[in-house]
Amino acid sequence: MPELPEVESLRDFLDGRLTGERIARVLPLNISVLKTYDPPLDAVDGRTVTGIARYGKWLDIVLDDLHLTVHLARAGWLRWRDEFPAAPPRPGKGPLALRAVLDSGAGFDLTEAGTTKRLAVHLVRDPADVPAIARLGPDPLADAFDRDAFAALLSGEQRQIKGALRDQSLIAGIGNAYSDEILHAAKMSPFKQIRHLGDDEITRLYEALRATLTEAVARSRGVAAGRLKGEKKSGLRVHGRAGEPCPVCGDTIREVSFSDSSLQYCPTCQTGGKPLADRRMSRLLK
Repeated sequence: MPELPEVESLRDFLDGRLTGERIARVLPLNISVLKTYDPPLDAVDGRTVTGIARYGKWLDIVLDDLHLTVHLARAGWLRWRDEFPAAPPRPGKGPLALRAVLDSGAGFDLTEAGTTKRLAVHLVRDPADVPAIARLGPDPLADAFDRDAFAALLSGEQRQIKGALRDQSLIAGIGNAYSDEILHAAKMSPFKQIRHLGDDEITRLYEALRATLTEAVARSRGVAAGRLKGEKKSGLRVHGRAGEPCPVCGDTIREVSFSDSSLQYCPTCQTGGKPLADRRMSRLLK
């Protein structure tokens, strides 16, 4: 799933290509992608893009008083095209979910792999009209998001760190991959309870969060949209690398599997050398 660094890079990529350009038409090619009906989607036809914004993992294509907001979900992606084939696309065939064409003939496709369709596009008058955007917590790279603001968010939380970092209503933009990376950099177990964090640990976690996301954004900036996924994977130290050596200590990176996701961690760096119980594997071994 694209997370804050990749979406920020897409925002920057689109800002240089869409802002100031006029949209000729937007074609929804999968009935599930469009989540709103008022204003109608053809209200964007002929409008000029006035800016590109980001809210957590959401992209916002600004058209004066209208906002075309996009959430790529787990398997969605944006593909830029300098020109499109002459033949119009066929709705419902393949991964193509939506096409936006500019007067210049360039534009972008939104695609989504797999059979579970979660990619979401909303056309609204205010980004806050999208319930998921209205519920977002603060952006972790905002200037106001300092150590004290982070500590205030964690105050009173009664859950594990990993789940809190992924909660979009607490902090916007962090998903499964970067929460693993942040916790590895902070040398903390993903299962550690927030209520047990001391002041020094909160500071260490905050510094790891800011450094991990800042470095990922810098690494992704300027990378073409089509290469962002590969760039993300190449920069990850533990996420998606179960069985490989930890780049810090050399221990074998381990995995804990859940019904629809998994996390990766280094026992030496994060759990005092003790492997965490993998509930799925434990059931298989019974």
